[in-house]
Amino acid sequence: MPNPLSADIRARFECLFAEGLSGREIGGRLLISAASASRLSQKLRQGLRLTSAKNPRNTGHGWLATYHDFLIALVHRGPDITLRELQGALTDAQGVTASVSGIDQALKRLGYTYKKRASLRMNASAQG
Repeated sequence: MPNPLSADIRARFECLFAEGLSGREIGGRLLISAASASRLSQKLRQGLRLTSAKNPRNTGHGWLATYHDFLIALVHRGPDITLRELQGALTDAQGVTASVSGIDQALKRLGYTYKKRASLRMNASAQG
């Protein structure tokens, strides 16, 4: 899906439309498709503003939001806990079956990320 037109392009479109240019002419000048330009000019003829539509995508906190406190408590209790262990604890304690990636996404929303410990990494020069 293409990106929405910027507010600047929409404002310039309105100015050019007010000068009397047709939608297709404005589209050619602003390098937008003829179909988009005709839709925008139709909106202006109807007296509507050229604001972008609201994004219908749900940007909530996911279905694991009710278990965020539980997940945070587990992470604070054992900072080295793995996602698989979190998955098992969630199933045992709450009876909820969640995927590892779903738990990972929930933790990322909460600001937690996976970090490799420097003590476990060894480069070629340190091994030898």
